[in-house]
Amino acid sequence: MIPRYSLPEMAMLFTDDAKFGAWLEVEILATEAWAEIGVVPTPAAEAVRARAGFDVAAIDERELITEHDVAAFVDVVQERVGQPEGAWVHYGLTSSDVVDTALALQLTRAADLLIGAAVELEEALTKQAHVYRDTAMVGRTHGIHAEPTTFGIKLALWALQVRRDVERLRRARAGIAVGKLSGAVGTYSNVDPRVEAHVCRALGLTPVPATQVLARDRHAELLYACASAGAAVEQCALEIRHLQRTEVREVEEPFRAGKQKGSSAMPHKRNPVKSEQLCGLARVLRADLMAGMEDIALWHERDISHSSVERIILPDACLLAYYLLVKMRSIIEGMVVYPERMIENLDASYGLVFSQPVLLAIVEAGRSRDDAYRMVQRNAMKTWEERRPFIDVLRDDPEVVAAISPEALAGAFDLTKAIANIGRTFDVLDQEATA
Repeated sequence: MIPRYSLPEMAMLFTDDAKFGAWLEVEILATEAWAEIGVVPTPAAEAVRARAGFDVAAIDERELITEHDVAAFVDVVQERVGQPEGAWVHYGLTSSDVVDTALALQLTRAADLLIGAAVELEEALTKQAHVYRDTAMVGRTHGIHAEPTTFGIKLALWALQVRRDVERLRRARAGIAVGKLSGAVGTYSNVDPRVEAHVCRALGLTPVPATQVLARDRHAELLYACASAGAAVEQCALEIRHLQRTEVREVEEPFRAGKQKGSSAMPHKRNPVKSEQLCGLARVLRADLMAGMEDIALWHERDISHSSVERIILPDACLLAYYLLVKMRSIIEGMVVYPERMIENLDASYGLVFSQPVLLAIVEAGRSRDDAYRMVQRNAMKTWEERRPFIDVLRDDPEVVAAISPEALAGAFDLTKAIANIGRTFDVLDQEATA
């Protein structure tokens, strides 16, 4: 991933030093496990622990000869340890024993960061949901005014979605926190199962049956969790983009006036650039998932068609998902909300957002639903044409006046009644938070 979208705490998990460091720990632990069961001399295992090391440049140089990164790594480590002790490094193992187990360790650490970032975003959304719990605004379906809602409900639903993503990430972490040191085709023909158990226990991983490689549905599940979290961020960011449009201007993402510039040409511009950026990056995450799904099916006990793909998509997906979660949290915490503008927009459709309560009031008064619907629809269209308050247009309709009382008609336009049951959403939000 390019530095622009890489945050340091996640990026450090996927450097060459981090990768080779994870490989080295697997190799050292395996040697110590062999010593524990009496195959490798204890002094040799101690020497490996004390002297094993690597230099990235030396590995890269060696790989020019071997054309095999693990073989190059083992050569460099063995040279650092020296002989005869170095000969025990990589004893009985195949490359995937080291690579897959070390990769699982890296991805588990990455998942911990992702879970933490998702939890912090959910907490920010929940906090803001309570702040704006009763802030009335127009609800829109198909982009058209529908009925009143509150900004707090919108935020609460986002929080619940992110909370589900937290659980997805936790499940994905459990799925990827596994290791295997079972040899060339996973039959333990040259590796004692106790070696695998020792290494995995030390790394906090669970040993699992495998072929030469760990099954790639585990990696795909993590990629799905990343893509899903990205989609949740996109849901928030896309809505903020719409609400920041000049014609709407109900919510704005943070803007550092006097420092930040919205346009190189137009000083008045305050564009939702960060929200747009996050929407774009969410698309990349979904593409990574597709590639990860393609990696599940491999030839026989293994091939390496997945390897080249994973070198790109796994670090990139973790980096991108983490970036999206962290940056979305900063937007939610710093966004500017305009409650007065929300009311202005709610009123901009002349009260038509109360058409359903009017419909129901007429039905309750004894008219058929179809008659009531046509009566209300007719006056709704007239309201648009005449640009007059919907309630006034209804009062001018003899059929409406004959159908319901003035009190019943006025009661249908009660905003407080329209949002009276929003507590249901917050009950769920708060109950799940304490569960």
